[in-house]
Amino acid sequence: MNTLQDMEQLLLDGDLNALNDGIEKLQATTEYDLLYDVANLLIEYGFIGQADGIFSHLLLVFPDEAQLKIDRAAALLELGEEDEALLLLTEIGPDEEEYVQALLAQADYYQMVGLAETALAKVREASELAPHEPVIQLAQAELLLDSGRYSEAVRLYKKLLETAEELAGVKLTSRLAEAYSAGAAYEEAIPYYEELLNQETNPEELFGLGLAYYQTERYADAISRLKRLIEMDPDYFSAYMLAGQSHAQLNEDDKALEFYKMGIERDTFDKELQLAAGKSALKLQLPEEAERYLKEALVLDPEYIDALVTLASLYNQREEDELLIELLTYSEADQLEIPLLHAFLAYAYERTEVYKEAYEMYRKAYDGMNEDAGFLDSYAKFLLEEGKHAEAQRVIRQLVKIAPDAEEWTAYLEAQSEEEV
Repeated sequence: MNTLQDMEQLLLDGDLNALNDGIEKLQATTEYDLLYDVANLLIEYGFIGQADGIFSHLLLVFPDEAQLKIDRAAALLELGEEDEALLLLTEIGPDEEEYVQALLAQADYYQMVGLAETALAKVREASELAPHEPVIQLAQAELLLDSGRYSEAVRLYKKLLETAEELAGVKLTSRLAEAYSAGAAYEEAIPYYEELLNQETNPEELFGLGLAYYQTERYADAISRLKRLIEMDPDYFSAYMLAGQSHAQLNEDDKALEFYKMGIERDTFDKELQLAAGKSALKLQLPEEAERYLKEALVLDPEYIDALVTLASLYNQREEDELLIELLTYSEADQLEIPLLHAFLAYAYERTEVYKEAYEMYRKAYDGMNEDAGFLDSYAKFLLEEGKHAEAQRVIRQLVKIAPDAEEWTAYLEAQSEEEV
């Protein structure tokens, strides 16, 4: 066995024992060029550990070879051995031909460990040494995009697009669409998405275009692209939500609910789809159906506050007090300090004549609900019924402050003032 083709055939056959034997035999020879090619072939097929072993062996033979240090560092980064990779890269000095390449590899390291500014500094240093090298400009643009500096990334991608449509496997039009969208410049992103989709239909880019249309209030266009996406990939779950939201923006709640249901059929564990379906069912005056979806959302996440508040609101509106009390006192909600839920409990306890608990819940809700005229009105009436006139006056004064047109309560305060005089 002495050719690269032989080694590739072993990879294709999955004969790992023979492959490892072949590598050992090669390492016992002086066929270093072939051994280097085998290492790169192994990387291509995902055998990073074996490739790293070869690079390590070659470095014993050629300890000063900078390219080998870079290649091994790249393999080590893939294997999660970041510190060892950095040590190899920092051994390559500015006087060596591969220094720029080493800087880019160091940028990969710093990006991987979350030091975006340090990564950018390394790329900028490389750019100063090779200012007209497109690959370096691309690396800088990629880092800027990844670190949220979208306008700077756009500028570089546009510059690169002047001379090439694709670079190092990266479609520049795709990156421009992504960068504009990520920076909420959806109008500017649309032409790039459309250009991409005229060349080749891609699910990610279809969704990106649908989202851009949605964000620019072109809901019908969004729906048409999302329908196409769902036909192409029925398991692209985000498309169901966005299509439903687009129909909801057009006040087509029945069609929105259809998309949410379709999404739930594909993924019953999506709590956000369950919630959206519940809210749409409420708008369509289908309370039983809404209750089912909302309860399912809470089964998936007992602390899903949006679903909890929506279901509690439904029970409160329908005065289903036993269900409301059960929901908010025998679940995760009991641990949640949410004023609106305390208010719902206060109403339920009051309606069921459990006045001590009602009073406690009104008091808990007050600080967070003292700008809600409806709550203050109910609280004031409750306090008066309970004979707590001093507390009632405090609540009523707050109510009149935020709702000066509350004539009944204004008159009440005036009457109380006259009595005191």
